[in-house]
Amino acid sequence: MNPRGRRPGGADTRTAILEAARGEFAARGYAGASLRGIARAAGVDPRLVHHYFEGGKSALFTEVMAIPLDPAATVAKILQGPPEQIGERIVRTFLTVWDDPQYQPTLVGFIRSVFVDEARMVQVQGYVATDIFGQVIAAHPHARQLPPRERALRAGLIASQMLGLALGRYVVGLPGLVRAPAGTLVERIAPVIQGHLER
Repeated sequence: MNPRGRRPGGADTRTAILEAARGEFAARGYAGASLRGIARAAGVDPRLVHHYFEGGKSALFTEVMAIPLDPAATVAKILQGPPEQIGERIVRTFLTVWDDPQYQPTLVGFIRSVFVDEARMVQVQGYVATDIFGQVIAAHPHARQLPPRERALRAGLIASQMLGLALGRYVVGLPGLVRAPAGTLVERIAPVIQGHLER
């Protein structure tokens, strides 16, 4: 017997957590959903959520949204290095991932789905702001000292640059962006990203 009425660990526990997370993200968005709330909805102890999803809320969201890799983990790797080269590492890693035929079809499908599904878009907004570009701002020695409103603005500017690149090169297929070598795009875009962090 389970005195608290919680589901014991088992084969279906992971699925129950995923289903609960899907419902919580849909109802509350990424920012409003919590691991404790997801555990409560799944009928499990919160420790089981961490057991099945070591990356916490970010890992849950990545799986719920069927993203083929963990963007938050990728960003964490990008941030390991000199802060004055963050812009270059962001753009170079972004292009390497998106140009990879293993990931590109799923990523293109994902970004298309976001722009036609308002509920999905609301969920993604918080994720991008918090676990992707919010982490970039928090890692930069200048940007992280700025007031919250300015940090949010700069995270949004960086996000708009990278999302615009994804749309133009991979979804809309703008000829200039499609034909441009990755190195050229890194050379042109990285200083813009770096400027949002340093100025």
